[in-house]
Amino acid sequence: MSSSLDFARVAVIGGGPAGLMAAETLARRGVQVHVYDAMPSVGRKFLMAGKGGMNITHSEPLAPFLDRYGARRDQIAPLLDAFGPDALRAWLHELGVETFVGSSGRVFPSDMKAAPMLRAWLHRLREAGVQFHMRHKWIGWSEAADDDTAAHVLRFATPDGERTVSCDAVVFALGGASWPRLGSDAAWVPLMASRDVPVEPLRPANCGFDADWSPYLRERFAGQPIKPVAISLIDIDKKVHNRQGEILLTETGLEGSLIYALSAPIRERILADGAVTIALDLAPGLPLERVVEEVTRPRGSRSIASHLHGRIGIGGVKLALLHEILPKDAFADTLRLAHTIKALPVQLLRARPIDEAISTAGGIPFEALSDSLMIERMAGAFCAGEMLDWEAPTGGYLLTACFASGLVAGRGVGAYLEARA
Repeated sequence: MSSSLDFARVAVIGGGPAGLMAAETLARRGVQVHVYDAMPSVGRKFLMAGKGGMNITHSEPLAPFLDRYGARRDQIAPLLDAFGPDALRAWLHELGVETFVGSSGRVFPSDMKAAPMLRAWLHRLREAGVQFHMRHKWIGWSEAADDDTAAHVLRFATPDGERTVSCDAVVFALGGASWPRLGSDAAWVPLMASRDVPVEPLRPANCGFDADWSPYLRERFAGQPIKPVAISLIDIDKKVHNRQGEILLTETGLEGSLIYALSAPIRERILADGAVTIALDLAPGLPLERVVEEVTRPRGSRSIASHLHGRIGIGGVKLALLHEILPKDAFADTLRLAHTIKALPVQLLRARPIDEAISTAGGIPFEALSDSLMIERMAGAFCAGEMLDWEAPTGGYLLTACFASGLVAGRGVGAYLEARA
């Protein structure tokens, strides 16, 4: 027996994880789902993110997991209640993709690859009747519907000219503004604004930051990792953040996993104050008292470089950073030198351009959406993924929330269509 949803037509715009999950959720209910994407194939950013090993989610307990979403914790929590990390792993198992937990707690497919997972997923979607339309770039709405019963009439630019599509509901999953060459170019922002949909300014997240390095440091040490190292930072709310890990010195400043994890408070301090000074602990495994003891020991005829390397393992790029920040005569003040090793002040001036960022903050605020992620000003239009105003560090948190928001949006569309039937 057919249901009222069998004859409904839904457009999903965007073929990333959020859009594809919305498509699957609807297809399972018998909805006619059409996925539109501006690129020649779907999942391009997903595949790029998986090139170094597909980190799909994280295994930490749900409470600290939710804390990774910062100011949007309370809005992300219901999404993860619907489809959290454990549900995502179970879903992957259904897809034929086994997972394992790495030493860091991150969860990976057993083969560490994104492409086999995406192929299996697309095969299942096509088997469920989902139709894909590539090289279809959404360019807005048509003022007149081809079908008077359609809730939305969408315009697409295609290689064969403009195309108009009528649908009963639409899921927008167009991404943010990072990696525009892969499709996330934020061209949707003025289109939404033209319909009075609020959009918080898009900002780089999980990004590097610029510092004013000397030519010597740039030329000799750019591209070198700084490890182990710890960062201390005071955010705009006067909260102190302390994290240990690894960073990368670049020609323009600093980046790497530890910087990405703190990119939100670093970015917000720069926006508020014009710059921010972070403190780098170059010897995180040693307490200050031990560093003072070792550095202030008489070094005899040894050079300061040899003394620091022999006593506390400071050399290479770490020693170069000390020379970059401290005046030459400060190296004779061993007490000052020891304290600086434990708290090296580095001023960060600006975030790297948004198209270099791994992800973006900003987007359509949750306050403009229903609990099912429907735009309040636009009945039958739902949003998912990075289009929403939230951010999270790398480590599986971004992908998990994208999947979850796609599922919630898909369920929301189903409930909306049933209510209209």
